[in-house]
Amino acid sequence: MKPDSPLLKILACPLDKGPLVLDETGDALYNPRLHRRYPIIDGIPQLLPSSGEPVVEPAVDGAVEQEHDALPAGLPDSA
Repeated sequence: MKPDSPLLKILACPLDKGPLVLDETGDALYNPRLHRRYPIIDGIPQLLPSSGEPVVEPAVDGAVEQEHDALPAGLPDSA
């Protein structure tokens, strides 16, 4: 599918009904809200809920430390 395809304006995620974007490789549609990708096979988007694959976003450096530092004082540390 091409980035300027008019289909991109009308295709929607089968789960949240929101817009999808073409991923960098051009072989899948991506839902940034749910972090799911739907493959495009032989030019046909596979938009069944079961065909969506979860996408794991790369962790941001320091995200764990920032979350840990945000604990209110006096609470026991679970680590």
